[in-house]
Amino acid sequence: MAANLSAVAYLISGVLFIMALRGLSSPETARRGNYFGIAGMVIAIVTTILNPHVLGFDLIILGLGIGAVIGTVIALRIQMTAMPQLVAAFHSLVGLAAVLVASAALYAPESYGIGIAGQIKMASLVEMSLGAAVGAITFSGSIVAFAKLQGLVKGDPLVFPGQHWLNLLIGIVIVAIGVVFVLNETIPLFWLLVALSFLIGFLIILPIGGADMPVVVSMLNSYSGWAAAGIGFTLENTALIITGALVGSSGAILSYIMCRAMNRSFISVILGGFGGEAAAAVSGGRSDKSVRAGSADDAAFIMKNAGSVIIVPGYGLAVAQAQHVVREMADKLKEEGVTVRFAVHPVAGRMPGHMNVLLAEANVPYDEVFELDEINSDFSTTDVAFVIGANDVTNPAAKTDPQSPIYGMPILDVENSITVLFVKRSLSPGYAGVDNEVFYRDNTMMLFGDAKEMVEGVIRAL
Repeated sequence: MAANLSAVAYLISGVLFIMALRGLSSPETARRGNYFGIAGMVIAIVTTILNPHVLGFDLIILGLGIGAVIGTVIALRIQMTAMPQLVAAFHSLVGLAAVLVASAALYAPESYGIGIAGQIKMASLVEMSLGAAVGAITFSGSIVAFAKLQGLVKGDPLVFPGQHWLNLLIGIVIVAIGVVFVLNETIPLFWLLVALSFLIGFLIILPIGGADMPVVVSMLNSYSGWAAAGIGFTLENTALIITGALVGSSGAILSYIMCRAMNRSFISVILGGFGGEAAAAVSGGRSDKSVRAGSADDAAFIMKNAGSVIIVPGYGLAVAQAQHVVREMADKLKEEGVTVRFAVHPVAGRMPGHMNVLLAEANVPYDEVFELDEINSDFSTTDVAFVIGANDVTNPAAKTDPQSPIYGMPILDVENSITVLFVKRSLSPGYAGVDNEVFYRDNTMMLFGDAKEMVEGVIRAL
């Protein structure tokens, strides 16, 4: 009876997770999707705790308490600018959990009902080795992604001769060790498999440059899901299998969509940044060219007399937490009869949907926010493109320089507007380390300073 109730509860939890993903696919229903996800997770946790096989609650309650405190503190203190590295850090914890659960099942199989030490079911050994390997790759890869996003290491691709052949060799060795482990259940081989998986996790993320980091975050999200699903089979936990499969498949689909949006090869990114050998990016602005600098008053005058303005948000908007004042500026312009729209690049910021979240937080109407393919052709008939720190995703080098790390990535064609107002602290390059030719165009006016302060100045002038 208890087993049947648990199965039904886990099924309900899985349905709620599916509804959560459906809700999160659109800004209008994202809040509802979050509620579905919370409800599904509560049901899954309560069902697991009430399992008759649970003999003691001390460590469980202690773990839940510690996790709840840490999660609450992080949620209250985290800034939107740090959200991408937080996501990467959470992915690493999922991967590490998969490795720890697999190792626990290896040493105490009786507790999991998968046999006895030395005689574990072959299917369980396959699940354990896959879950541990993918979990280890997720852990180490996410640590590298976190370090790059946090600025602890450079975002430039780290490449060396023969790295892809080395990755291939390690991958083959991991598969061979996994097969031998499944056949012989040798504990040292399990830990060798985990160690090599940790190593290849580092090796496949280090060569990926800063411009591709949003894809990496999405890809690691997929890895963490597959790791969870593999361990779900070992634990014979339906909710974990469903959740892991949902996260794994949705993350893979999102990664594929983003790769297409950036004109990147999905397989290349997964296997460790093939094509990341592009020439090293420049380290600073071009001192041999001059720019036309303006003030908030200049920007207000130009936009007030424009017929149409397209606002292009980027990471600079997130850093300055300027989303609310930008919405206020847009409202002021609309009162003056100006048509205002927002253009969002799929990989603007540091993670998928970064700019959409910020604009939604500021209550920007959804019908005023357009994706790249919906609005890109409109820049040529637009009076003003108001760019806020969106460097790499507006850089024409992606179309003109085959040696550029961002070459081939579709960009927002802001340079085709009659006037480009570019808000930036300095002429320093973007996260990919590439100088932006738009800065030096005759139709560009640079607005140097903090994005929030600059936009507040524009509002006052309006």
